Amino acid sequence: MVRISDITLIKLLMENSRRPYIELAKILGVTEAAVRKRIKRLEERGIIRRYSVEVDPRKLGYEVVAFIGLDAAPEHYIRVMEDLRARDEVINLYSTSGDHMLIAECWFRNSRELSAFIKELERAREISRVCPAIVLEKIK
Repeated sequence: MVRISDITLIKLLMENSRRPYIELAKILGVTEAAVRKRIKRLEERGIIRRYSVEVDPRKLGYEVVAFIGLDAAPEHYIRVMEDLRARDEVINLYSTSGDHMLIAECWFRNSRELSAFIKELERAREISRVCPAIVLEKIK
């Protein structure tokens, strides 16, 4: 079970994982040593798995961000997943329930790249459905 104070700490780290421990301690009203101990415990329990950065794809030259829903026959699912995981365009890949078996977050330099990628996916015999959605604006 995770304590409420740990959830607050996790939220603070999610906002800025580079926030100094001393600053976290002040916000939480505990010592810096207590923050270090809590973070170490959260890491050991696998609650905090890694630290990462959030980037703006457009500032890296990727003008088109899309989420692409994909379906495949069950016997092709693993292969499709592995093929997508290996693609540079695919930034994140999720196995999902609901409308699609897989959802891929993809970055493209322009709409021509997106169109070519979708056409390539549609030609793949293992993939039965491709449903792209272009991100207009990131809200949260």
